[in-house]
Amino acid sequence: QVQLVESGGGLVQAGGSLRLSCAASGRTFSMYHMGWFRQAPENEREFVATISFSGGTTYYADSVKGRFTISRDNAKNTVYLQMNNLKPEDTAVYYCARGPGYSGALSSAPASYNYWGQGTQVTVSS
Repeated sequence: QVQLVESGGGLVQAGGSLRLSCAASGRTFSMYHMGWFRQAPENEREFVATISFSGGTTYYADSVKGRFTISRDNAKNTVYLQMNNLKPEDTAVYYCARGPGYSGALSSAPASYNYWGQGTQVTVSS
């Protein structure tokens, strides 16, 4: 069983930065693509960013492109989300998730991810 634990959320003013971390259990972390999603109250869960198993390829939602950076450290079984120039509309619970294996394609669809963390709250004040 894979466990994902997010950390790093909090309250920040608009224009500020936060760095989220997601630590994964198990020995197969480096074999899977990873993703970050977010869900605001009364909204559906939405894709934020994904990174390939090696870290060599990344994709972002248009709403965060140029402001957020996803990265991973396979030696530490950890994936990160650096969030800069935060906006009030970025307020949400942020989730990391394990996606397809290394032979599969990167995906922005939540259904492609089979393990999820418990989420960490990010609140951006105006």
